[in-house]
Amino acid sequence: MSKYGLSRRSDIGAKFKVSFEFFPPKTDEMEARLWDTVTRLEPLQPNFVSVTYGAGGSTRERTGRTIKRILTETSVQAAAHLTCIGASREEVDAVIQEFAALGIKRYVALRGDPASGVGKTYVPRPDGYQNGADLVAGLKAIADFDISVAAYPEKHPESPDFATDIEMLKRKVDNGATRAITQFFFDNDLYERYVERVRRAGIYIPIVPGIQPVHNFRQVANFASRAGAHVPEWLAERFDGLEDDPQTHALVASAVAAEQVLDLVERGVDDFHFYTMNRSDLVVAICHMIGIRAPASAQGSAAA
Repeated sequence: MSKYGLSRRSDIGAKFKVSFEFFPPKTDEMEARLWDTVTRLEPLQPNFVSVTYGAGGSTRERTGRTIKRILTETSVQAAAHLTCIGASREEVDAVIQEFAALGIKRYVALRGDPASGVGKTYVPRPDGYQNGADLVAGLKAIADFDISVAAYPEKHPESPDFATDIEMLKRKVDNGATRAITQFFFDNDLYERYVERVRRAGIYIPIVPGIQPVHNFRQVANFASRAGAHVPEWLAERFDGLEDDPQTHALVASAVAAEQVLDLVERGVDDFHFYTMNRSDLVVAICHMIGIRAPASAQGSAAA
């Protein structure tokens, strides 16, 4: 056995599941980078990949186009993010029907952030789905989709307390959610305590930890402050002074993400969702460390 309780058998990766999140590209250059990432991650045989959906449905066409390409050109199962903010039920249902026509059977159902940005006041439309739980019910009313929902180890910033936050998660589950994917976090104790709270509340779907490799510490810290995610002082110290040293920053980011995932493995976690930012290097390295590796033939093709 290795330091982190990982067997050295070649099939160890079979005990773990991973999924990856992408965002739809805006330019031809970004499209090429995304497809390079998809091509490199496909051989890791993820449980599924997801493609985000911009605030107010702003990336609807690009999200659909990206997922369609993944479904037609790869062997990977793809899930579409779907939000309900700023749209009527009729408009959201039309998007669901449009995506279903593309062959999409998996969704990540989210209330969504206001078009004005993360942390701004949410005002539901009277004729729209009111929240994530309502959206899950709407999806299930159309077809028996596989539905992932959001969970918040530090509670949603708009929730007054954990009890209210977990009650919302329970409503999502009661309405048909298959699994919950957490907002990113950097303190594994927070995740573990959250899962304990959720189980005590009678929620037994998988609570998959969302892992955020730190490609750019300043950007991650800024988003975390608006999303209600704590950035530990030790993490800030790790990246201190590396703003103009991308090579060292990348090495530190790899070490931080690997430490977090390996510690979660020690705690019994066997399913991970990676927020890739359309980049593959850190994700491939972390998956390699827990035994999820591309076949030699696929590695050779990637290097060609």
